Amino acid sequence: MTQAAPASVHVVSLFDARPFFEKALIYGLQHGLIDAARRDAMAQEAPKGMVQIARYFGSEYLRPELEKARDRLVNLISLHLEDASGGDLRVAAELLRDHSLLSRSKAGSDMLKALIVMPQNTHFGMNERGGFSDRHIPQLARWSLASYADYQAEFAARQHAVQAVEAALWLADQLGLSADELQDAEPDAEAVIRTALLLGAMRRKELPDWVAFEKLITVLRQKQPAPDTLKLPKNLPADYQQVVESVRQSVIADWPKLLDVRLPPRKLFDQTPAFMGRYFWIEDALSEVSQHDHNRSAAWNKLTQGHSDDGTVLTLCLCVAAGSSPKTLLSEKAAAALVRKIRKHGLQASAATDYLVAHAPEQHQDDFAALWQDFVGEARSTLLSDHDPKLNDALALLRRECNVS
Repeated sequence: MTQAAPASVHVVSLFDARPFFEKALIYGLQHGLIDAARRDAMAQEAPKGMVQIARYFGSEYLRPELEKARDRLVNLISLHLEDASGGDLRVAAELLRDHSLLSRSKAGSDMLKALIVMPQNTHFGMNERGGFSDRHIPQLARWSLASYADYQAEFAARQHAVQAVEAALWLADQLGLSADELQDAEPDAEAVIRTALLLGAMRRKELPDWVAFEKLITVLRQKQPAPDTLKLPKNLPADYQQVVESVRQSVIADWPKLLDVRLPPRKLFDQTPAFMGRYFWIEDALSEVSQHDHNRSAAWNKLTQGHSDDGTVLTLCLCVAAGSSPKTLLSEKAAAALVRKIRKHGLQASAATDYLVAHAPEQHQDDFAALWQDFVGEARSTLLSDHDPKLNDALALLRRECNVS
């Protein structure tokens, strides 16, 4: 006798598509939580709620608007009940027993209004300030027909943005930047958090401007610390720890590039698409100009050895105008070679002027340029003369006006 194969066990999962409001109401009626009087009261409340909703979103005089209002009423109540009860039908039924339908519909509407004004992303400049207003009504109309699952997904996404923004505000405040100043700067919250973590690792106490941030990266590259030096601030509120930790992991992922000495900071943070806006510094044009002038002055002083006399400036300009490397002192032999080069290839006076604009300290540029133009006006004919084959006149000129030893 052949033994029959064991029957397959099928687990059937029933999907109940009824609105949560309907499920809670039926549960309450079946379990004696909602009596006939309360049921009749609901029957009186529902039409009033439908008319109010239809009026709010359009017109209470059009049948399609009233039908949609009925769907909105049921859905708003369902959203509130499922959220407030955590899906427990008994708790939801008790809420229906103890409160009016209109109050439960309003509670659902308030949930959605709060959702709508939550930040949608972490960029300070793209989030609205203030609460719910008439301009948000079209969004409320769409959300009033959304499922609870859609609400939960949107709330989770926006809650992450809220926590990131609040964490950035908290960290900025610790580093001396107010909420209004941060709002005006319009960074991404994550950019603020990343910079704050770097500052913590380097024991800095203030949010930097670009000059200070560039120095921070330079010091970081000199020390070459391990990424585990990045720590969450010890006094960071618990509500922000998860979001700051996720940003910390992104800084660790950036670590190789942050420490790569082959990448100039300006090129990395201002010209690499993946890093543009990824870190935050205070925009301070005056500071950057001051630093630029300081750097320019330092480079000029190094070239001229701190001298700014007429002979030094003219010697340097003459070298550039001849197409040679800038020097501030020429030997007799080098001066003669320079004159021969000028006579063969010409005197590029504008090249020297451009050089002054690019390299001389800004406060001296006009004086240096005027000095050079006067020299060119007087010396050009002598330097280019065909009647001075032995260079006697040209060299005499250079000994008088430039630095020739």
